[in-house]
Amino acid sequence: MTIGQRIAQKRKELGLSQEALGSKLGVSRQSIYKWEADSALPEVDKLIAKGIKKDEAILQIIRKYIIESKKIRFEGNGYSAEWLREADRRGLESIQSVPDAFKIFSSKAYSKLFDKHKVFNESEIHARYEINMENLIKKIQIESRVLADMAANHIVPTAIHYQNILIKNVQGLKDILPNEYLDLAAEEIRTIQTIAKHVKAIRENTYLMVEARKKYNHMDNLVARATGYSEDVLIYLDKIRHDIDKLELIVDDELWPLPKYREMMTIN
Repeated sequence: MTIGQRIAQKRKELGLSQEALGSKLGVSRQSIYKWEADSALPEVDKLIAKGIKKDEAILQIIRKYIIESKKIRFEGNGYSAEWLREADRRGLESIQSVPDAFKIFSSKAYSKLFDKHKVFNESEIHARYEINMENLIKKIQIESRVLADMAANHIVPTAIHYQNILIKNVQGLKDILPNEYLDLAAEEIRTIQTIAKHVKAIRENTYLMVEARKKYNHMDNLVARATGYSEDVLIYLDKIRHDIDKLELIVDDELWPLPKYREMMTIN
């Protein structure tokens, strides 16, 4: 229901004509008609009725909105730690997780607001809350499963294959130049060690991610399951991606099984 429709509904509930309502509010019947048709702003028309020119009335209302919204306006990165500090300084709620945001959506204050304006009733809000929580769990679950599969069946085998190529190269230098190979193959040896470190981290974090998922899959409490997925499963996706991104910079382009970031950025 639009603002105009709500005005019309309230007017009819009061048993008033457009002219009678206009008389009570100090505006013309035509203004009431425009409000109900959503073709004008009530606040602007009220100022015009007082003799203020239309352009000036609009500027006054815009100025009012700018002042009123100052507390929530932030000319920066709304996802940064800077905004969290600024929100705290302004006395605003600093919600940092999706489950917590969903809880606010279903809180008494918001439920009352939605019900008052006939957006959602209490049952509909609760249903949406549960659906949103379930969707959050499913999305993280699917993403973590896909990442675990990619890591185990594509990234790690490719990294090890490239590592073995380097090992053979180092071994060949050792066979031919036993007294010089450590110096000549220093870069290859460092790369072999770096690959081993990232492969180890990917395997460990993938295992921990799967175990965390198993733990929360057996929970009956929807809120606890969603919170667990958001806090204890999602964190491993970032850790695994970090090591995969590092391997992407090391492994030969011809061996890497997926499009690299720089390749995707240069696709015409």
